[in-house]
Amino acid sequence: MIIAATFDNGEIFPHFGRTEKFKFYQAENGRIVSSRVVDTEGAGHGALAQFLRDHGADVLVCGGMGGGAKAALADAGITVYGGVSGSADEAVAALLQGTLSFDNQSVCSHHEHEGGEHDCHGAGCGKCHDKK
Repeated sequence: MIIAATFDNGEIFPHFGRTEKFKFYQAENGRIVSSRVVDTEGAGHGALAQFLRDHGADVLVCGGMGGGAKAALADAGITVYGGVSGSADEAVAALLQGTLSFDNQSVCSHHEHEGGEHDCHGAGCGKCHDKK
């Protein structure tokens, strides 16, 4: 099984669509046997589901994401564990042990227009503009 995690300096990156790197973990018999960090090379939002599929991901561990991304990942056959924060390595280890705390209702919705607002519900997206 290949598990992907949104990745930034060892942590789960909180905004799926703006993820610049993923850490991919190869897991066998409930343990991690290898891992590697891969740069998205500018791929964002809609292209990320295919990027993950191209890298063989079966599972994604991430922070918040919008409904379109959830649908694209479901269409790609990737199981999502959303609303996760903290260490990526610890989150994946917890997933493999069956103890990962996640919230698939965690949604990140945003508006991309000039002067737009951003609201990450439940994901605590510190990298984006918070809605006031």
